[in-house]
Amino acid sequence: LMSLSLNVTEALWFLPLVLPICVWVALSDLREMRIPNTSVLALTGVFLVIGLVLVFGLGVWTIETYLWRLAALGIVLVIGFVITSLGLVGAGDAKFAAAMAPFVAPGDGVFFLLLFALVLIASWLMHRIAGRVPAVRRATADWTSWDKGKLFPMGVALAGALAIYLALGISAGV
Repeated sequence: LMSLSLNVTEALWFLPLVLPICVWVALSDLREMRIPNTSVLALTGVFLVIGLVLVFGLGVWTIETYLWRLAALGIVLVIGFVITSLGLVGAGDAKFAAAMAPFVAPGDGVFFLLLFALVLIASWLMHRIAGRVPAVRRATADWTSWDKGKLFPMGVALAGALAIYLALGISAGV
């Protein structure tokens, strides 16, 4: 059985606030091939506020835990800047990944990357398959992601992986 470092309490506090942002990001990326900066700021804001609740209100985290998690945002932002500069991912993907980073418990990094890889493959396949279904295309005719060739709305996979990770954190504690 899998054991996550993510605390069930933090997952319970984060998921209800993170899930709507994840849906927003996925739909925006499907529709426009863009992840709005406001969604990145919203996700960061959730971490900043709820992280402080976890430290000072609930005593689940130490201030050091909070600051190390916040440092992960900066580290992933720098890495994202480099891979965006190389043309490997879009700037929105890199910024959203950085905003996601503090939500992943330090001991869960490898697990999260594996989860993201699985979600990326599954969402890519689903996007390609759904794009070939006439009824789906008619219902989503305004989505620019259908006609971007090899480009893929990675916000779908990023947001999906974060939502699944936090849900697994809750289910692991049940």
